[in-house]
Amino acid sequence: MKISVSGTYSAGKTSTVMALSHYLGLPRTLARTIREILPEAVPGKALAEVTPAEFLHLMLRRHCGRAVAEARLGDSFLSDGSSLQEWLYGAARVVHGMNPNATAANEGGLAPEVSAGMRFFGEVVDEYGKAFRRHVKETYDVFIHLEHELEIASDGHRPMNKGFRDTIDRMLLDTVEELGIPLHRVSGTMPERMEKITAVLGLTPVMSIGQALELGKREYDAQDFRLETERVSSTTGA
Repeated sequence: MKISVSGTYSAGKTSTVMALSHYLGLPRTLARTIREILPEAVPGKALAEVTPAEFLHLMLRRHCGRAVAEARLGDSFLSDGSSLQEWLYGAARVVHGMNPNATAANEGGLAPEVSAGMRFFGEVVDEYGKAFRRHVKETYDVFIHLEHELEIASDGHRPMNKGFRDTIDRMLLDTVEELGIPLHRVSGTMPERMEKITAVLGLTPVMSIGQALELGKREYDAQDFRLETERVSSTTGA
């Protein structure tokens, strides 16, 4: 079974997937994140500073990385999101601006206007989206959608724009429904989420929730949370 644990940013996808992988004994995809790709693809810039053209580069790199990671694991794996995320993070920027932080205080977190350049960016993103949606439809058996009941994590990387996050979440749910992929919406604490996910999938745990949470936490804490520009400085200094 190919499972996407879905949701917008700060929904808890990564920590859930890490713990759930141990709990159910399923491998998880290990594609590089935008945070990891950015210093190499657009050196010296934070995500909030990238141009539309640079963002298209990041979308393509991230999607290709996902596709390769999925293919390596065959017919049974857990994925932290899907390529729908890459498409929607671009599509939502058309209405909320390339830097959603800058429009967060506006009504609905919306950009005051959409320039001709951003309209063209949106057209290209839509074409990417056609390919990404087809890939997702042909890849995944089921989506587990995490409700965004957590506060946005202010880490200097994630856009601090509630309207932007709401737009992505709504479009994500609508798209999965349009694709006809079974979807289960899950909420609650981490142990509650894991129990609910296990039940709807009809799978049998291979260890206790406590053990899985501890192993997942170790993996989560071992990630490199430095900002993109700090990674560049570190690499240059080495």
